[in-house]
Amino acid sequence: MTKRHSLFSLILAVVLGSSAGLSPARAQSSDAGLPSEWSNVRKTLEKYQDVVVALRDGYFSGVLCIKDDTGAGMGIHFVNRALMGPVADPMRPQILLYEPVGDKFELVGAEWFIPLATGVNGVPSLFGQPFDGPMEGHPPTQPASLHHYDLHVWLFKPNPAGLFKPFNVNLKCPNTDYTHMAEPAKIVPHH
Repeated sequence: MTKRHSLFSLILAVVLGSSAGLSPARAQSSDAGLPSEWSNVRKTLEKYQDVVVALRDGYFSGVLCIKDDTGAGMGIHFVNRALMGPVADPMRPQILLYEPVGDKFELVGAEWFIPLATGVNGVPSLFGQPFDGPMEGHPPTQPASLHHYDLHVWLFKPNPAGLFKPFNVNLKCPNTDYTHMAEPAKIVPHH
């Protein structure tokens, strides 16, 4: 079976709710070193180590595994559009980040995503951590016109670059047609 066909079969199995080849991913790091407020967020999100639970709660896969030109990855984004709004809820991220490992998806982090079109006022932050941006959307999974702020938090996979950096050198995307090289973020003004 080709890598492309294998990943497609896995995604199809997840979407159809099959448990074949899927099991809850194990947490890749402990709460050690996390500030207490982020430790609480991590505990709340642990249920999404089972990707089927994420699907049932309205998170849907963007399919592509995103990496940068250094090989550091963001993983596969599972987006819940119903959670989009001008204020970030720390316990309800708009995006869950998964790393494809063999025939499983392992939860590695979360992303809070606030489009400018929601009427967000100023730079959003969570627990004092300001979001990145505002920036253009990231084709091909988003239109460039989707100007937004975002905050990546590596709650389940340590990131040597830092807890809030967008790309994680410890995350590797497979060498398949479903891996996408991200362009650098294009910052835009927020009036």
